[in-house]
Amino acid sequence: MRFRLSAAILICSAAACTSKAPPRVTPMPTPSPQIESAALTLVPLPQHVERATGSFQFTSATMIYAEEPFTASARFLSDLIGLAFGAQPPRVERAVTEPPDGSVVIRRSSPLRAAGGEAYELQISPNRISIVADEPAGAFYGVQTLRQLLPPAFEYEALRAPRRNVPPVPVPAVLIQDSPRFPWRGAMLDVARHFLTIDEVKRYIDLMALHKLNRLHLHLADDQGWRIEIKSRPNLTTYGGSTEVGGGPGGFYTQEQYASIVQYAADRFITIVPEIDMPGHTNAALASYPELNCDGVARPLFTGTEVGFSALCVEKESTYTFIDDIVREIAAITPGPYFHIGGDEVKMLTPPQYQAFIERVQTIVQTRGKQMIGWDEIAPTNLLPSSIIQHWRPKTTPAEAMAKGVKVIMSVASRAYLDMKYDAATPIGLTWAGIVSVKTSYDWDPGTAAEGVPEASVLGVEGPLWSETLANIRDVEHLAFPRLAALAEAAWSAQASRKWEDFRVRLGAQNARWTALGLNFYRSPEIDWK
Repeated sequence: MRFRLSAAILICSAAACTSKAPPRVTPMPTPSPQIESAALTLVPLPQHVERATGSFQFTSATMIYAEEPFTASARFLSDLIGLAFGAQPPRVERAVTEPPDGSVVIRRSSPLRAAGGEAYELQISPNRISIVADEPAGAFYGVQTLRQLLPPAFEYEALRAPRRNVPPVPVPAVLIQDSPRFPWRGAMLDVARHFLTIDEVKRYIDLMALHKLNRLHLHLADDQGWRIEIKSRPNLTTYGGSTEVGGGPGGFYTQEQYASIVQYAADRFITIVPEIDMPGHTNAALASYPELNCDGVARPLFTGTEVGFSALCVEKESTYTFIDDIVREIAAITPGPYFHIGGDEVKMLTPPQYQAFIERVQTIVQTRGKQMIGWDEIAPTNLLPSSIIQHWRPKTTPAEAMAKGVKVIMSVASRAYLDMKYDAATPIGLTWAGIVSVKTSYDWDPGTAAEGVPEASVLGVEGPLWSETLANIRDVEHLAFPRLAALAEAAWSAQASRKWEDFRVRLGAQNARWTALGLNFYRSPEIDWK
């Protein structure tokens, strides 16, 4: 059970919750390079932080009031802190009176609209905590910032039990005004090489939400395994999903299980981006359906880590019928606007074959109502302006696609690949893109990372985590953290405000919270752990 504060969540109309003198909401200021003491525990760094005098005291009498659009964020906050004072979980009620002093108020403010739907203002005074936003996502991120200002002990599952006579919990008075630099702040899980359970994926989603990440890219199929049920092609999972790297049992998600992941993520304002890699990285499919091979012979299952040896038979019309079945079924259970088609490391096709394939699949994806995303090998093809390139190869640039209006996700392997080793002694991970320390992941500008790609064309940042050497969620956590937090700040915070020496202190302050969460993070010697 979660560790709750004895608090009533009261849902009210804007009129009912508006005081006679509404709290001030000012336009987002120019990012301040000066780090206030109140920001020393916050990752990612907010745009603007002003320390005030005194503190707000959470007690057993504290109440939470929220306007209708922000009910989910109010419930999240209550679930986090509700039982700290030993009471039963609070009821959700509709407010009919003005919120009193000593309460938390989550409300809508249209002046923040100009700063975007993820903007928020958090004001903590001795009398009240106020979170204002124009959209539910902004309110949720305001709650995540407040969460980081609460004692780390609130995160301990072991303490989630009723207690008596708990003293008031102080939260420092502060004004925070914040909005993200980039709209795409993502992470990728490779569940094809090594399968992760539903609960393990949800665990990663929770860790992403804490750091204001909003895209989870799931790599659902590769040579070693097919991980998503396709009802019209059942052999993909019953046979193609039966193994993984090293010969383990593999596994797959039914469509209902996948839908539960999608909903769990959406509840935390994270959009799922499904990837079915093609035309290469397809051995699991080639083993499941012989007709996908040009010679009509099924390939044996594969449990190694070699790449580039497989490809769909792109000259067969039946291949595109197969692809349409895949896209159709996954699109129907994925409300987000994206479908990732991979397109990387294709060694078995000629350039004309590859180009024709990508352009035809792009049309299939568009017909099914989704935007196509592909790794940066797709850049030379004739892309629609709605398509997106994920840039991963450090020594290349997708600049040729800029004239087409295509946007780019920055996942440069030498900075953002979370499966690289931290140092030569790291027991898991790879080194082909180099040694990627925490400082290396942090100390770059995604807006200028690719020659010929202007910042206006950069959609955001994503940290891929390939799983050739990872066996379980503990391995995932060890390679992801703290580097995923570094990438989260690169995606959220203004470049002018980001300084490594400040970050290593703020990151070090996460020690107690991450420990309370049971996170298996790497205690990098670069970081000033508290």
